[in-house]
Amino acid sequence: MAGRMKERVTPSGPGDNDLSDLLAAGTREVHKESENTWFVKDFLKGRIHTELFKLGTVALYYIYTAMEEEIEKNKRHPQFAPLYFPTELHRHESLTRDLEFFYGPDWRSQVGCSPATRRYVEHIRRAGREDPVLLVAHAYTRQMGDLSGGQMLKKVAQRALKLPPTGEGLAFYHFDRIHSIKAFKQLYRSRINELALDSETKRRVVAEAVRVFRFNIEVFEELEEIGKTIQEDVFENTGMHDVHGAVSECPYYRASGGGTAHACQLGMASLGHPVGQVLFAAWLAALAGLAAWYLM
Repeated sequence: MAGRMKERVTPSGPGDNDLSDLLAAGTREVHKESENTWFVKDFLKGRIHTELFKLGTVALYYIYTAMEEEIEKNKRHPQFAPLYFPTELHRHESLTRDLEFFYGPDWRSQVGCSPATRRYVEHIRRAGREDPVLLVAHAYTRQMGDLSGGQMLKKVAQRALKLPPTGEGLAFYHFDRIHSIKAFKQLYRSRINELALDSETKRRVVAEAVRVFRFNIEVFEELEEIGKTIQEDVFENTGMHDVHGAVSECPYYRASGGGTAHACQLGMASLGHPVGQVLFAAWLAALAGLAAWYLM
């Protein structure tokens, strides 16, 4: 697995010194790798399944929790502080509301962290602990990507999953403290370009952004493997208000009992069906949304 995490940073053109431009150019190759898939097109056609959408929400919960906790620890770090927008961008609470909607008040006893998600989380923790400037790459890639692509995903998911028009289950995609997404992204870009970073540090930030894409792709690939063994009856016409029984039967969600490692191991052997492709479509569509951010 480590061999697949090698950096492949696309060189930027002469005079491209703004970090936002370097990030866009440096991640272009891996960005295309993530978006040039039929999964994205499948999602945009509305081929979404509730259970698989929920799995994506679970993974996002662990990723954002780790990232935001590390951001809080480093909010005054001079190489990150200008990008500290907790009111506008933090997603932990919204993801908690989404998980409560999908699983009920005891959702914490039903969800677990997959091995690939855990590796991603551990990398975020290490960056925050050992090299906080790398949090710039994590915040920029995840938060700005989800802010951009999330608006498209929210509309598609709400229609396809028949979610309530009042927004339950989609709080993650609702940035109610941002009145103009375009204006906010312009502000964010100006802040990231104003960071006092030398050329070598900028190069390391770009390389870390490539790793962020790679970690997400690993999550997709893990879920794809898991998706090959799921029983179809787990996913047959599950309604929004009768999903808890089916979920409790899926070992992937259990964080207790046999322990986290055991739960993830069981999960690797328990999910699988062509419908599993839908989840990856959702994740990849979120990454594809980064294109809108880059091109603005």
